[in-house]
Amino acid sequence: MKNFSVGISGTGSYVPDKVLTNDDLSKMVDTSHEWIISRTGIEERRIAPANMATSDLSTEAAKRALDDANLKPEEIDLIIVATVTPDYSLPSTACIVQKNIGAINAAAFDLNAGCTGFVYGLSTGANFIKAGIYEKVLVIGGETLSRIVNWKDRNTCVLFGDGAGACILERCEENYGILGYELGSDGTNYESLIQPGGGSKEPASVESLANNLHYLQMDGKEVFKFAVKAMESSSMKALSLANMSLDDLDYLVPHQANIRIIDSARKRLNLSEDKVYVNLNKYGNMSSASIPVALDEAIKNHKIKKGDSVLFVAFGAGLTWGSIILRWSKEEKDV
Repeated sequence: MKNFSVGISGTGSYVPDKVLTNDDLSKMVDTSHEWIISRTGIEERRIAPANMATSDLSTEAAKRALDDANLKPEEIDLIIVATVTPDYSLPSTACIVQKNIGAINAAAFDLNAGCTGFVYGLSTGANFIKAGIYEKVLVIGGETLSRIVNWKDRNTCVLFGDGAGACILERCEENYGILGYELGSDGTNYESLIQPGGGSKEPASVESLANNLHYLQMDGKEVFKFAVKAMESSSMKALSLANMSLDDLDYLVPHQANIRIIDSARKRLNLSEDKVYVNLNKYGNMSSASIPVALDEAIKNHKIKKGDSVLFVAFGAGLTWGSIILRWSKEEKDV
């Protein structure tokens, strides 16, 4: 069977209009703009209104990606939504997006790999195409993290925001597109980043609500230590699988979790600041949405051009990690 090259033919993103600044947060919890900036690099984040779910954010991002790829919804063969904040436990958010955009010929499912979800989704979608099963795959990272954040916990509520980003995967010319990827997990530390309530282990109850088990809980020090190592090692493995070195890398689009983690990874990878796209200051940590939103912005800001070698790298709950190296295959649109 022919091993097709697979690249990204379109991108799109959407974030809610409402901005929650650090000063706004200082009126809700014991914190300050200076405290948040010094520890995270975040200045503000977007918050979805009560009537907007993950499927709504994802639908808008998907429509924009389809438009960018010049495709009709009925041409999509598969929809993958990476999320930790689905609309429902069932059905999948991907099926709701399928209905919303009219992708009547698509299979659809959700994928949960924490903040690494988009990287997992992208590699999964690409393999369906490489296997000759599908030709056009829509991969979305969408989150409404504001729904699972404890707004009284300053160690977590300052970090997260809502948004969605989408990519279209298609066959591309040889030696372009995805050149290598690496995925991994370490379940021994699963409790360091967890939403304990709502699943089969801790079903919803009066007690689970009273004990705040439906909110996200994080051991920040443990996650930080893990993240710095994982981002470096995964990046190097993906480059090696693509038969590339750091000198071949043109651009890094990392998971937007914390500026100190990004800077540490950048230095370990020996990259200059102008080779790394950062929008963390505007949106905070959007989990699986962070990389596709950042990628869409980087392209719209003319940071990435055809032929550039681009690395995506992320870490997340599980604990999981993943990275993808690709040679950008899409010609820049005339403005």
